Amino acid sequence: MFIMVGQTGGMPEMVFEYILKQHGMDPATDVEINQSIDFGSTAAAFAEGKGDYTVEFEPGATSLESEGKGYVVASLGEDSGYVPYTAYSAKQSYIEENPEIIQGFVNALQKGMDFVQSHTPEEIAKVIEPQFPETDLETITTIVTRYYDQDTWKDNLVFEEDSFNLLQDILESAGELEQRAPYSDLVTTEFAQKAAK
Repeated sequence: MFIMVGQTGGMPEMVFEYILKQHGMDPATDVEINQSIDFGSTAAAFAEGKGDYTVEFEPGATSLESEGKGYVVASLGEDSGYVPYTAYSAKQSYIEENPEIIQGFVNALQKGMDFVQSHTPEEIAKVIEPQFPETDLETITTIVTRYYDQDTWKDNLVFEEDSFNLLQDILESAGELEQRAPYSDLVTTEFAQKAAK
């Protein structure tokens, strides 16, 4: 089994290997993983027959399906749990000096989360369509529906300690983390908790 996952140290590759290990597989011996292809080129390489499987972000996965060149067989997001792919960072001094700016920013993000929770995939796709001019509305709707059905989006922005620990587990399993960091030293949830009320 030949699988393309992008380059070593990338989140798709690390999450994929972590999931394999959680299912009792050894990524080094049970499968052949190609890490030599840039993540942005894996869909094209797969379409040309260079692998049995590929790990893809959207819209790459849905494009492969719509072109009849592949099928989505599993979701790393479903199998891994809530992995924090995106976090916003600011210096402690900036947070202390500008709490109203931080709160306003987080409140705006929470409004987006609230919209996702209270609207259909079709409605969400129409709103975000201008952000993806290279992708047609039908494809965007398919992607949003898949994410919606998988419960990809949380209903709040609170960076839970369990997710923080899962991220560190993944990084540690991949050999990319030498020393774990204390949650309380790096994460503040007060702004997200306030925005979620």
